[in-house]
Amino acid sequence: MSVAFSTGVVTNTRAKGTAASTIVLNINNITSAGLTVIVKIFASVDSNIFYLATTSVLFIPIGAYEVRTFNIAGNVAYEFQVSVRHTSPVGPEALVSVYGIDEFGKLVNNQGFAPEELSVIPVFDV
Repeated sequence: MSVAFSTGVVTNTRAKGTAASTIVLNINNITSAGLTVIVKIFASVDSNIFYLATTSVLFIPIGAYEVRTFNIAGNVAYEFQVSVRHTSPVGPEALVSVYGIDEFGKLVNNQGFAPEELSVIPVFDV
């Protein structure tokens, strides 16, 4: 089974508040199987052209909780996508959340996405 999520495009400027320099991904594997997680971050330095900034593949063991950070400094917009795959026949795949953190390690307002705030998107490969 597979499912994929997206933050949607996030504006990451300092006009009001603080821009994120890091994105934090939290994954809680609540299945009875290991998870394969594919992360893609699309970013833009000018809000016109987006490039693939990061692709990463993670394996999360049964019952494990994983926290990963990704650098996004210098980009005025980004989209975080995560695809989760497992072999368990039932139940949700994982609890996934994504948060923007500034250069001082503080949460950036309006850049936090709890599991219910992520958009479901088509599953993707590396």
